[in-house]
Amino acid sequence: MPSALPSLLKRGLPLIAIALLAGCAIAKPRTDDPYEKFNRDMYTFNDKVDKAVIRPVAVGYRKITNPPVRRSVSDFFTNIRMPITVANDLLQARPVQAAQSSGRFLINLTLGIGGFFDPASQLGIPLDETDFGITLARWGMPEGGYLVLPLIGPTTVRDVWRLPVDSYFFDPLSYYSRNHSYKYGQEYIPEAVYLVTLRSRGIDAESFLNSAYDPYAFMRDAYRQQRLYQLYDGNPPTEIIEQMQGLKEKNFNPDELLEEQQNWENKQQQQPTQNPQQPPPKKD
Repeated sequence: MPSALPSLLKRGLPLIAIALLAGCAIAKPRTDDPYEKFNRDMYTFNDKVDKAVIRPVAVGYRKITNPPVRRSVSDFFTNIRMPITVANDLLQARPVQAAQSSGRFLINLTLGIGGFFDPASQLGIPLDETDFGITLARWGMPEGGYLVLPLIGPTTVRDVWRLPVDSYFFDPLSYYSRNHSYKYGQEYIPEAVYLVTLRSRGIDAESFLNSAYDPYAFMRDAYRQQRLYQLYDGNPPTEIIEQMQGLKEKNFNPDELLEEQQNWENKQQQQPTQNPQQPPPKKD
């Protein structure tokens, strides 16, 4: 369905999770990746699309705007998509969080002049974002295998359901594009601007991905950690974090992992012409 494309594209940015995970502890590369071959192919495809189309537009957007303008545009889209959070808070049986997010939405919509400003944060109302993937997790659905989908990017068997559910039922941007039709497709402009805004925010975090000796593995682990923090409201149990980082496995040596990263960085310095985002050849 053509109207779904911008909604899918905006979730396919390869760098958005990086800014959120920059401070996470180093974790052992995960082995529970049953679709790794497919995922790596899709990661390469998405990376090429990003470099050819999405990133250049985002760079141009940053050149013609200043930080205050970008912040206001980002605040607008954060606020206009708040119904997604409110609806999922209700589905998760969290009425207090739903009321808080509703209040934040209304305050920014009115006092914040349509959401271009964020007086709710100044009033002490925190930003809480959730989605149908988190709802399924709280209902007890297992995470399932990690997936990288074309033009969508990182997800899991569980999280992929947030795409049709949130987009169709709760996302005002998607609702607007489905219910309006203009001669030259102007109904897709809000979603396109949102895509560019998200990608623009990821540019500052590119150095984290460039410094990883296996960008695919870095993105995979960063995505899963970021989702874990969302599920536990930013405070996951220590036991789960240690399990994800492999600290309880007998053969896990964090010093060895750090040494591998340092060796790769030294090799990159000796070969400056090599593309830092090119993943290493997969071992047989």
